[in-house]
Amino acid sequence: MASVDITGRIPPHNDEAERALLGAILLDSKVFFEVSAILIKDDFYKIGHQDLYQAMLALNESDSSKTIDLISLTAQLKKDNLLDRCGGMEYIYSLTDNVPSTTNSVFYAKLIKTLAMRRNLLKVANQLRDNSFDESQDIKDVVDEGENLLSLLASKGNVAKDYKDAKDLLIPVINDIEKRTNGDVRIGLQTGFTLLDKFLSGGIKDQEYVVIGARPSIGKTAFALTVAINMVVRNNYRVGFLSLEMSANSLVERALAGVSRTNFGHIRTGILKNEELNQLINACDILSTKELYIQDTPNMEATDVRTQARKMKREKDIQILFIDYIGLIQSASNNAAIPRHEQIATISRMLKQLTRELNIPIVVLSQVGRQTDGALPKLSDLRESGAIEQDADVVLLLHRKSDSEDLIQDTELLVAKNRNGATGKIHLGFNKEIVRFEELVNDMSANK
Repeated sequence: MASVDITGRIPPHNDEAERALLGAILLDSKVFFEVSAILIKDDFYKIGHQDLYQAMLALNESDSSKTIDLISLTAQLKKDNLLDRCGGMEYIYSLTDNVPSTTNSVFYAKLIKTLAMRRNLLKVANQLRDNSFDESQDIKDVVDEGENLLSLLASKGNVAKDYKDAKDLLIPVINDIEKRTNGDVRIGLQTGFTLLDKFLSGGIKDQEYVVIGARPSIGKTAFALTVAINMVVRNNYRVGFLSLEMSANSLVERALAGVSRTNFGHIRTGILKNEELNQLINACDILSTKELYIQDTPNMEATDVRTQARKMKREKDIQILFIDYIGLIQSASNNAAIPRHEQIATISRMLKQLTRELNIPIVVLSQVGRQTDGALPKLSDLRESGAIEQDADVVLLLHRKSDSEDLIQDTELLVAKNRNGATGKIHLGFNKEIVRFEELVNDMSANK
């Protein structure tokens, strides 16, 4: 008798498709290798069908050259004491009687997979319903768990791709390289800094976890915002910015100063010349057509960060996310007994996983230790946890020897870690008046 869910309805399944698929494997063992990349045991609805498929997996694992047929399968089931639970010899032999065609096996497998996802979705919905009634659970934890479960369910629904012959890839790869050479294909999100993009082989790539480190007042927020503004203004990228330290209004004021090249001090005090006011209005016109989305909640928990990132991706399809900064993200457990470096390590791993889940790069700001005052920072100087250095694909460290009265302050940008490219040093100019980083004329840092 089929099981029913809490609504009294039988969960989605197709007994005929399951029988036909199992029968097709017994008629042609090559079918198994096609469908085993699609299905796992639990994708089958009937317990007996799960056991049959698991026995087939066991046969293949023990000896991949062994043919899966009625004789070898019944021997495996007898060995595992599962023959009766699968319906006995008569039922297993009947599986091959009503197979329309073994050529439809992949279609049956995908149908079974889809129905399994529907059943799993019902389980998630029921679990969320029960958790919602449980008032002992923090509602934010319930929502975050739900998002995690849905994300995992979606990823499990992806059918594994078959292997490819390298010979078949040569022509499309060469065509893609030619398109890159002609500038027809984006190979990364360009930062607006020519030498930095050169180090990054064209820009920041999808799924990269990028860390920007600096001591306070060196300008890590200004640098991150400069890159973000470069991206939205020059390339029309869709950018998300989570600010745990600075308000959204302050960030927009800085963005307006950079785009309009208006003295930031004048903007803050409201003492503006007519020319400056006109420049600001023009900058407003520019930014009003761009896609920059800012969340400025202070002391966000890790679950909140993940929820906001998913929301920006889902609703606005952002292409990159900036987070300012990791040291202000609170651990979801909020357990004072857990050392802060362990909490940061957990948060860093979560952000790393989030880049894979959302398929976008995430740029995270981090402070470096006090020991770097006056000295060139290095990877091990990233504060609070060595996990940040370990998890990051790219680490950029900002350093300035001393504040000077010069309008443009020479600042070193160290590409301290670059998993997929070179490391080195770039000189940038920090324009104090407009709170923005700029390229220095004739800087040949990348070649030094």
